[in-house]
Amino acid sequence: MAATQMERSGFTLWLTGMSGSGKSTLANYIAQRLRGLGRQTELLDVEDLEKYSLTVDLNASKEQRNADVRRLGYFARLLTRNGVITLVPTVSPYRESRDQNRREIGRFVEIFVDAPVEELIQRDSKGHYKKALAGDLPNFIGITEPYEPPNNPEIVVRTHLKTVEESAQEVFQTLLDLGYLKPAEVSQIVGQRARRRPVEKKKSGSRPARSARRATGPTPVGKRRASRIAGKAHRPAKNGARRGKR
Repeated sequence: MAATQMERSGFTLWLTGMSGSGKSTLANYIAQRLRGLGRQTELLDVEDLEKYSLTVDLNASKEQRNADVRRLGYFARLLTRNGVITLVPTVSPYRESRDQNRREIGRFVEIFVDAPVEELIQRDSKGHYKKALAGDLPNFIGITEPYEPPNNPEIVVRTHLKTVEESAQEVFQTLLDLGYLKPAEVSQIVGQRARRRPVEKKKSGSRPARSARRATGPTPVGKRRASRIAGKAHRPAKNGARRGKR
């Protein structure tokens, strides 16, 4: 395969969102479906990379987090230009580093995986939010440090409202609309005929997209408000769609 053809077949799916929003669950589901098509697919999961000291911990500084995101972006760029579909589920809370990766990778699709902080605390099986509220994680994103939602992500999925399958179907449709997947491929994945829709031109400027403005804001929740939220976290979740973790 010629180099130009390889570059055209690869792209990066960058899944950003707060801890517990469902990034890894969604990324794993998408990766399995893409591999079922015979497409070269790699998942750069933060938890796997931690084993090799390639990522920083939950209590990292802003500088460390930005360096971490740039490092992941470098690996994603190498894979993408060699024809690999690369999925990167990571908090990556700062727009600057995500936007830098977009510029360097080129074929870059940003997926904002969103859920209310109340839901994230309920899902918190590892106790990260509890530790942050107790002061054991002073740099925890969303409690004491800000999360900056994307200005104009290609896709916004709200995992508290839709199942993993429904969220993934939105992703596959968008990839078809952008020309990264073929109609036959998406039809095979979703089990029905898929058609490409016209793509709206992305808005320029620093103002967040409407969907992002309604989602998790850039201001930390704060310990007082989060403590009130955490007091309700013991209540069982309502029956409904299956939700992902992280």
